[in-house]
Amino acid sequence: MTPNVLEKALRDVVIANRILAHEGVVDAYGHVSVRHPLDPTRYLLSRSRAPELVERGDIVEFDLEGKSVGGDTRAPYLERFIHGAIYEARPDVQAVVHAHAEAVLPFTISATPLRPVVHMASFIGARIPVWDIRDNFGDTNLLVVNMAQGRDLARGLGGERVALMRGHGFVAAGRSLPEAIRIGVYMPVNARVLLDALRLGEVTALSRGEIEAHASMKPDDPAMWRAWEYWAVRAGCGDLLSART
Repeated sequence: MTPNVLEKALRDVVIANRILAHEGVVDAYGHVSVRHPLDPTRYLLSRSRAPELVERGDIVEFDLEGKSVGGDTRAPYLERFIHGAIYEARPDVQAVVHAHAEAVLPFTISATPLRPVVHMASFIGARIPVWDIRDNFGDTNLLVVNMAQGRDLARGLGGERVALMRGHGFVAAGRSLPEAIRIGVYMPVNARVLLDALRLGEVTALSRGEIEAHASMKPDDPAMWRAWEYWAVRAGCGDLLSART
């Protein structure tokens, strides 16, 4: 790999933030990271800033313990430990999204499980665990603010692509940044459809075979790029796509 790969990754983190903001997955809060393309023991994440406002100069390099590399003293996200802990536990994960999308929240606090019911949400997987910080840390402000909590969340995620966080939101782990964004965008879409359908009565969820058939798409599949490009242009950062190296 060359330094151009790193520059591309930095731009892609900006694009990812803008997409999540424009699609309503995040507001002033929430964040997205990518594993460092030249060093798997590090990751790239914005400093503490609203996703819609993130620019290239906001991206900071962190080690897996959540410490900034290179002496950057700007305020980081309090919950950066989510990212490092998942990268530490899952070598297959190349990007992580954390969001508080309102449509998903009812499934974090009720006994009704979130299930994939629309084909574009098959990426979220057949099993979506709910992680409750109170189980092992008692009463907190529900934020993941240290590595112990981050690692506990990573254990709750296990080998899945998504975990719900009780009363808080969700984390999504992707094999690539476009895949993680795809999961993040379709999580609330699927949740809204499921909530509406439950008002009508019994719901037919996707079967495991249907989930596996669609979710087997490779991270570099042309259809993955098509969605990434579409969302990036919608978010007003198509110029960053044209600068790809």
